[in-house]
This record gives sequence, structure tokens and C-alpha cells, in this order.
Amino acid sequence: MWVSEEEVQPLLVPAPAACAASRLYRRRWLILAAFSLLGFVQGLLWNSWGPIQNSAKQALGFSTVDITLLVLWGPIGFLPCFILMWLMDKKGLRLSVVLTALLMTTGALLRCVPIDNQTVKKWLIHIGQLLNGFAGPVVINAPPFLSTTWFPPDQRATATAVASLFNYFGAACAFLVGPLIVPAPNGTTSLLTASNHHIDFIKGRIQTLLYAEFGATALLLVVLTAYFPSQPPLPPSIAAASQRLNYRNSIYRLLSNFRFLMIALAFAMPLGILAGWSGVLDVILTPLKVSQVDAGWIGFWSTIGGCVVGIMIARFADFFRGVLKLILLLLFSGATLSSAWVALTCFKGVTHLPVTPDVYWLNWCLTASCLFSLLLILLFKESYDRLYLDVLVSV
Repeated sequence: MWVSEEEVQPLLVPAPAACAASRLYRRRWLILAAFSLLGFVQGLLWNSWGPIQNSAKQALGFSTVDITLLVLWGPIGFLPCFILMWLMDKKGLRLSVVLTALLMTTGALLRCVPIDNQTVKKWLIHIGQLLNGFAGPVVINAPPFLSTTWFPPDQRATATAVASLFNYFGAACAFLVGPLIVPAPNGTTSLLTASNHHIDFIKGRIQTLLYAEFGATALLLVVLTAYFPSQPPLPPSIAAASQRLNYRNSIYRLLSNFRFLMIALAFAMPLGILAGWSGVLDVILTPLKVSQVDAGWIGFWSTIGGCVVGIMIARFADFFRGVLKLILLLLFSGATLSSAWVALTCFKGVTHLPVTPDVYWLNWCLTASCLFSLLLILLFKESYDRLYLDVLVSV
């Protein structure tokens, strides 16, 4: 059943002084750059282990289950997302962003604690990854809020795309940085017969990687604590100045809005599966005789391509507003076809949900999620309430 525009009141209501003075600040680009770096580092930390899974297995005694779980802590970190979103609505961007950077820094510190006990070290690494996962809700969900708060209507899509896609750019760089710093084990040599010297060398390089990531995260925390305002003195548009419903009523009305649930599901399902798929890409490609370095390059270029195209399309959407549905249909059509191509390339037998750590089934899940989202968007009745506030109400 469709929900008409008259049946659902907007969550943004023009304030009495909505047409008051507005102003654009050049610092908005600095704010965007700082937040984008936060997303970049969070993605880098999240994807640290998948690209070097063979080395981690040899040097640290990790299993495939460990590697998969280290990737899974990212989605699990979204469980307290409503608390973090409430904090962002009530206290603004600054507190949420600084808290996110603090969680990431604490997690990165736990991961690089120099300790010989492998069991304790493994637990510290898992806890560190979970803390970095708790940073995910702000990194993923705040970009639209940031773009509305700081940017005019004709720059919002671009700002949202940049702030969002830098998280994926960080994950892409992990495919490149990890294998370049941490060498892969020699061939398929088992842990029992491998050279202790070589294993110690790999362990030392992993520690170097963890120290470097902690240093970058700590520096970013200092920068964001020193300067990251919640909002500009004057809003950039009518939508930014509009009054919002209280948090509880907003959540209730969103969860009872069928159209919102459709678009949320279309966004969340492929995003979550893609995150899991990319995090274990090296595990998927290893049985196909693809080296750790080559798997890293594949993950890097595929993600970089998506980021570049995403920013270009966002800029196009800023110039030609009101055609987002068509753009999304084209994008998800391409995603469905390309993911099906990858699944068929890796196909080796009858697909099933395995009891073993075999992860080939993720290829088919990714294809199915893209197709499912494509169908949801095809059925979705689009509307542009925020654009209405900024354009029609101002006129």
C-alpha cells in the first residue's frame, strides 16, 4: 500500500524564521575534509585484516573464523546506532565526531599493545575492532546531516557523496597498504614447517602496520578535538534552519512509514553484504590461486572505481535535481550484473549455505541483494521534501 504525500507529514517543518538570513562559509570544505578523513581512517582500520589474512594466520595463529569475525565486528558495531544518532541530534556534530574519533583511537591502541601472549593479543585485537565498529554509525549516517548543516542545495549531493565514499576509499587503501607492508607467507607453507625467522618478520611487520594506523588515528583525534564546530553561525539554506520533530516521534513515524522502510532496506541490505564480502575478498580468492597482493589490488581498484564514479554521479545529481530514482535504477542494474559476473567467475559447484568457513556463497548473496534493492527502488514512489523546502518555500 502506497503512502501519499498528504498522509505523511514531513519531518522537516519550516521554522517561523526560515526565510531569515543565511550564509555560506568557506570553512565548510575544511569541515568536509576533516570528516572525510575520519571516515577514511575508520574504513582503513575496519579492513585491516582481510587483505593480510594469510599472513595473520601464519604469524598470529588466526583462523578463517577469526578473520571473518574481525570483519563482522563492523556491522555488529551498528547495534547502538540509535543511541549515537540521538546524541548527534541532541548535541550536534562536534560531540558525535569527537566521540567517534576517541572510540577509533582506543580501538587502534588496543590492537597494537605489544604482548607475547597470543591469546590475550587476539582478544585485544577483537575488542579493538569492535570499538572501531562502534564508530561506524556516525561515519556512515552523519554525511547527509553534515551536508544539510553546512552546504547549499546545489552542493549537498556532492558533499554527501564525498563524506560517505571516503570511508570506502579507506577500506580500498587497506587492500593496498596491508599487503605492501606485510609480506605474505612463502607459498602455502604450513605454520609447523615455516621458518621461525620468517614468521617473526611477518609478525613484526604486522605490528608496524598497527602502530602506523594507531598514530594516524591519534593525530586525527587531536585535530578534530582542536577544531570541529557543530554548525555554522548562520544556516546555509531553509532546510538547515527548519525545525525538526523530537527524536522519539521521528523514530516512530519513520518506522511506521512504509516508503521509508522500503528505501532503508534497499540501502542497508546490499551495503551490509558488500561490507562482509569485501572484508573476506582475500579468503574468497585464495582458493582460486590469487595471491594476497593481487587480491589486494583487485579490492583496491574495484572500490576506487566505485568511489570515483559515485562522486561524479553525485555532482551530476546536484546539477540535475529530481532524477535520483533513475540514477539509482541505473546504478543497481550495473551492480547486479557485475556481482553476478563475479559470482559466475568464482563458481565451482552447487551453491549452498555452508557449515564450514567456505565463503563462496557470499558472491550469490551480493548479487541477490543488489537485485532485491533494484526491485524496491523500481517500486518506490519518489519525492523531494527537502528540495521543496529549499526551492518552493523560498519562492
